[in-house]
Amino acid sequence: MILTDYVNTLGFSLQQQYGQRVHKVAIDAAMTCPNRDGSKGIGGCTFCNNSSFSPNGREPLEIKRQIENGRQVIRKRTGAMKYLAYFQAYTNTYADVEALKRLYDMALAEPDVVGLSVGTRPDCVPDRVLDLLATYQDRGYTVWLELGLQSSFDETLERVNRGHGFAEYLDAVRRAHLRGLSVCAHLITGLPGEAYRHALISHERVLQSGVEGLKYHPLHVVKGTRLANEWRRGEYQPLNEAEYIDTVCDLIELTPAELIFHRLTGTASEKILLAPSWCSRKWQVLNGIAAELKKRGSYQGKSTGEKQRCLN
Repeated sequence: MILTDYVNTLGFSLQQQYGQRVHKVAIDAAMTCPNRDGSKGIGGCTFCNNSSFSPNGREPLEIKRQIENGRQVIRKRTGAMKYLAYFQAYTNTYADVEALKRLYDMALAEPDVVGLSVGTRPDCVPDRVLDLLATYQDRGYTVWLELGLQSSFDETLERVNRGHGFAEYLDAVRRAHLRGLSVCAHLITGLPGEAYRHALISHERVLQSGVEGLKYHPLHVVKGTRLANEWRRGEYQPLNEAEYIDTVCDLIELTPAELIFHRLTGTASEKILLAPSWCSRKWQVLNGIAAELKKRGSYQGKSTGEKQRCLN
């Protein structure tokens, strides 16, 4: 089963745009976060452990070396010869504009890097940063602004110590769109205190904000987090794999066909993952999503009344 038979993925979209495979190369630019350095809070989100998504830890290699390392792995695995520089770890707009420009320029100096994907928080995208990103888009690069929202419910965001609310997200999307930038919203399914209805409502609110991309993650419990302590005390129970797959498939059906899914699951290294164990098996989950959509005779946009289109 091929997921792109049912879902409009970033990989498919980039292949259509460039006529060949384009793959993200993850970059750790040694950024921090206002929710960790004391500007807004200390300790970060209750589920946050940087090792769960940053392969370079907190002593990153120079950007050129990171891209080269990623390039070697990707070429062997997928054959992709063009790349998006994905500034991933922590908050990649949390610096002065001149420093950010140096970092982004270093990545784009590589001849096979065709654009940027910049992960950040909704409360860390001042106008000057958006203006900078827009200049790259004006020069012909692909640019994605990835906003880590996680939930549209302020009570949930407060519970996980997120440090911002839904209003900041809406404002960031509005200002990004004024500059013609494409926005990918990150949402987490299975947050403490949330149920199936919360996932549906957050999904609908994000669609109403007009984003061009979506990224879904299951909440996983990793070592060194406050969430791990809650889980050990029995105060938090993560979703099981079947619950996650069913929920994501429902959300896919509710999503207009033109919107691009950047990710449909998230993983953590088995070295730090506490629960649920299935979060270490990316392809098992993705194949499960494809299998469930096939079983339903379903596809992206079905619940919106759209007819199925050939994505492959």
